[in-house]
This record gives sequence, structure tokens and C-alpha cells, in this order.
Amino acid sequence: MPSDFLPVKPKQRQSLHTRDGVRLDADVYCPEGEGPWPVLLMRQPYGRAIASTVVYAHPTWYAAQGYLVVIQDVRGRGTSEGVFDLFAHEREDGYDSVQWAAQLPHSNGQVGMYGFSYQGMTQLYAAQTKPAALKALAPAMVGYDLYQDWAYENGALRLQAGLGWAIQLAAETARLNGNKTAFNALRTARNLPLSGPVTACPDVLKQHAPDSFWHDWLAHPKDNDYWQSLKPNLTGVDLPMLHVGGWFDPYLTGDIRLFKEMAASQYPQHFWIGPWSHIPWSRNVGDVDFGPGAMNPIDQLQIRWFDHWLKGKDAALAHQPPIHLFEMGSNQWRLFQTWPEGFKSRIYRLGSSGLAAMRQDNGALVPPIAKESAASSVVTDVLVHDPWRPVPSLGGHTSFPSGSFERSALDGRSDVLTYTTDLLETDLAIAGEATVTLHMQSDASSYDVCAVLSVVHPDHRVFNLTQGYKRFYGGHAQTIAVPLQPTCFRLIAGQALRLSLSGACFPAYTVNPGTQTVPLDQVSTMDQHIITLTLHQGANTVLTLPLSP
Repeated sequence: MPSDFLPVKPKQRQSLHTRDGVRLDADVYCPEGEGPWPVLLMRQPYGRAIASTVVYAHPTWYAAQGYLVVIQDVRGRGTSEGVFDLFAHEREDGYDSVQWAAQLPHSNGQVGMYGFSYQGMTQLYAAQTKPAALKALAPAMVGYDLYQDWAYENGALRLQAGLGWAIQLAAETARLNGNKTAFNALRTARNLPLSGPVTACPDVLKQHAPDSFWHDWLAHPKDNDYWQSLKPNLTGVDLPMLHVGGWFDPYLTGDIRLFKEMAASQYPQHFWIGPWSHIPWSRNVGDVDFGPGAMNPIDQLQIRWFDHWLKGKDAALAHQPPIHLFEMGSNQWRLFQTWPEGFKSRIYRLGSSGLAAMRQDNGALVPPIAKESAASSVVTDVLVHDPWRPVPSLGGHTSFPSGSFERSALDGRSDVLTYTTDLLETDLAIAGEATVTLHMQSDASSYDVCAVLSVVHPDHRVFNLTQGYKRFYGGHAQTIAVPLQPTCFRLIAGQALRLSLSGACFPAYTVNPGTQTVPLDQVSTMDQHIITLTLHQGANTVLTLPLSP
């Protein structure tokens, strides 16, 4: 045991009453000793006993480092009073909780907050209200903009992640209300009921959770005032933040959006992105072992972070490069002074003899031809999407389970176009956001495009690295762009890079019905259409890769 590892008293239950009289309960972990101690506060909706131990060390470990650790049930969750309404009370309750925690016995009045996902968002809502006692944050895996970073991705509903979460929260509400019928029905549906007449609107949720946030999310398929009212407003907020994300986490774009927005802060903003999914943060992600360097370093990092800002220790921390990105392939951390964008890029043209859907050796990623015109090629690849058997989701950042999986069988489907480079003669290092630009035509008035980048090994195994998904309208030929999830990877000489394109990725996202009926996600499965997509080769059909600086 380290010499500075303190014994910890048994946890105690402490309660506060909010400004409107609602009691919020918390478990408080206090070190043995004289104190006083700085406070680490986590506010979460899953029952405080879990304390986010799915990714973090137990609160007793943090308390043993010399902190008063407070794990609180948000309003209407666990044993806290009130009605749970997704994110609705986290601003005022967050302020009240920070100021209350600062005044607890043995507290020195300095408060930091940590937590991921919902617990990351509660930090931002509390910070918006600028409580004087709040000195530092460690938000991890936050869907900062609820529309763009959490519920929808480029206009397409994130079905599996969102519906699964809605069912989980609804089941917990039923449990708290003592409704066994509703709880058992919802628990049975935890693997998602996908066979109803409207996939995104299962009867079990309509019947047993009519007040679920999910119904509001479905009713607002476009970014509007509803979504903007949910986004934390950090105007004028200036705090040091330790940002944490994962390459296979659905909310990574939210982490990046928050990090960039806070770039003007007078305080350091540090950012660590590992090769992790939402849960857990380990070296094994899907089918791939990313090595010992990918094992979770965040607990130790958070102690260093809070020691610096709440205890005045480790002054060198603020002078380190602020960005740590795990480079998949080399399986090591790379350090950056700024977010990798605006550097050199590499462009590959998509080419084939028209059989990219039929043979994995037909479609190619090749350097662009000099002075190539948009009409220089008449070759097309045709992709037929059948809603009866949509291309299934496999890994990536929005499926469950997420991560990197062997997908050669998936690429062998005739409704997936594949384009592959020759075996690389030198390493290829990528960092940032790749984009696929396509000159596409559809016989339907709406359609989706899924784009997946993978590494192809010499033995023909294929593992996904990053992907993107976007919804489009209009059947006429048009040039479209699909942004991929930001990434950082290195392919070594002898490997190849592959781009796979499809018209679905189900159930990670809802199946596009091929109509213009709004909202598309509430169209009956019986009214879904077969969609034929025609991809025109040429100068407007390319893959753009951000080369690592």
C-alpha cells in the first residue's frame, strides 16, 4: 500500500434540500485523519451505489487519496425525492449540490466534479450556473450537443444506443415506483424489441413509459429550439477541464466540440482519447487487443488533475502537451499541442469495373488522376438496399457491442461496396476526421449512407477503424459528403486500407424508408422501400484522409 494511501471511514448518507425543497441523497466517503479535504462530487441517475464503477475506481479509492468523495442520486433517482426529468433540473440542482458539498463537515470548500456520460453532463450543467466552490472538472464521454452528439448523427436516429438507454431508464423508474409488471416487461425488452410495426416506437415503451424522453426525441428529428434548450450554455464559464473520450464511443464528437469551445479558457484543457467504447475502458475493444498501453489510465490522471487544481500539487501538469491520442495500430499514445486538423491530407479516388458490390478485389482506392474532370469516368457501381435484410451493424461507435470487429464476411455481402488500396509500401498515419465524398444518385426520395474504414491484414482479415453515417434527401444525382468519426490510427507496410459503403447499418440506426414522410423514423416497416443507389466514379467520388502531423 502506498505511504500516502489513507484509510477511509465507512460511507455515510448525507442529504440536502434543494431551493424548491426536494431532498437529494448522497453517499459520502471520508478519509481518516484531520482534514479538511477537497471534495470530489459525482451526480448520477443509476443508483449511487454503482458510482460509475463500470469505468472508474470505487469512491473509496479516491477518498484514500485524500478527498471527501460525494456520490449523489439526482432528482427522482435512487432514494432522492422528486420526479426525474432528463436533464431538466441539473442546472439548479447542480448549483445547490456543489455549494452544499463545499460546506460538508471535513470539507475545505474546494469542489471538483468527475463522471462520464450523464455524469459528465451534470458537471457541465452545474458549471453553467457558476457556483463559487467549483474549481475543476473532468467530463468524460459527453454528448455536449444533445441533438448532434447524442440522439442523432448527421440526421439519422441512433436507434440502438438511444432506445436501449430509454428502456433502461424506464425500467428503473418502474422499479422505483414498485410497478413489477412494467419493470419485468421493460427488462425483457432490454435487448431491444425490433419487430414491431414501427421499429423506433416499440409498444412496450409506449405502454409502460409514456413519459419517456424517447418520445420527445422522436418527435424532434430536426435540430431546433427543443434541442438547443437542452444544451449546456457555458458562455462565460472558465474552469480547468480534463476531457476524456474514446474512438469507439458514440459521444466523441461531443467531447471534441466541448474541448474546442473551451480552447479560449485561461485554464488548461487536457484531452485524452483512448481506443475505448463507452463501457469499459480496457485494452480489449471488440475483437482487438490494443495492448497494455490501452489499459485505463484515467483514475491516476484524475488524481493528478485534482491534486493540481484542488491541492496545489504537481505544477508541471499544466505545462505538458494538452492532447493525448491513442494511435491504433502502433498501439501507443501520441501527444499533440493542438487538435489535429488543417494539416496535409491524402486523397484516394474510388474506382472499379462496376463490380465493387460483387467482388472484394474489384473496388480500389487509388491516387487521383492528374487534371481529372468530374465527367472523366462513366463507370458506376450499383447498390441495392433491401429493408427486409438491411446491412447489419457490427462494432463501430454506435452499435452494441461497439469496437473493432472482424468484418470480412460483412464486406462479402452484395449490398456493400468495397474499395481497397494496394498493399502499403510505407506506413500510413491518420489523425483527425476523414471524409467520403460521393457522386450519388437514388431512385428514392431519401436514403442513408454508411461508410466504414478498415485495416486489411495480409491474411485477409478485416477490422473496422472508424465509420460515419448520414441521411440524405432527393433522388437526383448529387455530390454528398459523409464525415467519419474522428480517429487516430497507423497502418503499417504490408497492410491495406478499405472503404466499405452501404445503405444501412441496423439496428445502430433506423432503416431509411425511402420516403419524405416526416418523421422518417415513425414510418411503418410495411411502408419501407427497396432503394437503389448508383455511385458515379470520377473526380467527385473520393476519400479524403487527414494525415497525422
